[in-house]
Amino acid sequence: MRHRSKKDFPVSDIRRFLEPGPIVLVSSAHKGERNIMTMGWHMIMETEPSLVGCYIWTENHSRELVRKSKECVINVPTVDIAETVVKIGNSSGRDIDKFDAFGLTAVPAKKVGAPLIAECYASFECKLVDTSLIRKYSLFVFECVKAHVAATPKFPTTIHYRGSGEFMIAGTTVAKYRRLFRPEML
Repeated sequence: MRHRSKKDFPVSDIRRFLEPGPIVLVSSAHKGERNIMTMGWHMIMETEPSLVGCYIWTENHSRELVRKSKECVINVPTVDIAETVVKIGNSSGRDIDKFDAFGLTAVPAKKVGAPLIAECYASFECKLVDTSLIRKYSLFVFECVKAHVAATPKFPTTIHYRGSGEFMIAGTTVAKYRRLFRPEML
């Protein structure tokens, strides 16, 4: 195994290496208002029940919609709408209806009041189940109560944020390490 030479690195930028997953679009709704926010800071916290932690900054317009409604939909876009995803992140729902402004289709959810985004590969209906970390860390803990995933492709081409306005596109899926994998160790 090769040793890699390392240099000092700003701790404020380590997220470039630790971003946990694809960029998502979080849709929310409360009292007739709806919104979409672009999010890169989320993590799986548990599998049963299916818990997802999401960082929602105090300045995001969606924060209050989600906090008050206690629900949202986490939508997984693919690279074909990457430009729209970035533009959504660069605008505020205080000023525009992002569904209308970006030509996205709101689809009624089955178990929450927030809409699904039809153009996304997957949509996960979520209910806020733990608010104890919101004030201190802006961390919302959701339970996914209904999942909708496209039948194909099996592995979508998702967008991943690398920091400083740089993105990575999901690459090749490999199974060559599967023989080493022990699912009982999860």
